[in-house]
Amino acid sequence: MFATDLIEGVRCTVDDRGVAVVTFAHPRSNSLPGAVLAELADTLRGLGDRSDVRVVVLGSAGDRAFCAGASFDELVAISDEAEGLRFFMGFANVINAMRSIPQLVIGRVQGKAVGGGVGVASAVDYCLATKHAAVKLSELAVGIGPFVVGPAVERKLGVSAMSQLAMDATEWRSAEWAAACGLYASVHDDAAALDVAVDALAGRLAASNPEAMAEMKAAFWRGTEDWGELLAERAAISGRLVLSDFTRQAIARFKAG
Repeated sequence: MFATDLIEGVRCTVDDRGVAVVTFAHPRSNSLPGAVLAELADTLRGLGDRSDVRVVVLGSAGDRAFCAGASFDELVAISDEAEGLRFFMGFANVINAMRSIPQLVIGRVQGKAVGGGVGVASAVDYCLATKHAAVKLSELAVGIGPFVVGPAVERKLGVSAMSQLAMDATEWRSAEWAAACGLYASVHDDAAALDVAVDALAGRLAASNPEAMAEMKAAFWRGTEDWGELLAERAAISGRLVLSDFTRQAIARFKAG
């Protein structure tokens, strides 16, 4: 189902059921540099305009890392607040694309999710994972804070669980913990079992009434109409904080370690 030869970028296929499979990849544990974020947002928005697409499945390439979050190389290269805003708007655009397209989006999380990766998993409509899919919001550990992804994580897990992740920024929480908090609908032993479950759910949804699913999705996301402005405000905060000496030094330590 998912591209195994994709090294960097985004690939999309649509089968005869109307199931679109979107795969993103990066050689550094599927981190998300600006170019990949932009391609992912554009791909999702494009699927939203297609009447032949009934359901979207979103996942990443590889075995154990779902998404390592923001690219540290790009973070340390940010030189002013405008550049910082543009970078963090990449995550905002992906979240808003998933929120606004009419199709239901299934998340397939085969491995660990960090930072922005937790935000991506939280922004899908239904998420399945393997037992290897531990989660961590590491932003505070590098002096930023999970501002852009925070609304999506809080919406899915609740304030209590989100605040635990945000404050315990160096600690992993297990896939079972994430499932108990509502992030994952089910946890499977391995990627093969996960893919069987994802494909079965996608097939059932693809056979459902597209209009009913679109109305249901709109109901699910009611109350997020201001996220265009909200996530831009949050991106500006992160774009400012990433310029601090604290953050520069913390990222350098992470890269060195």
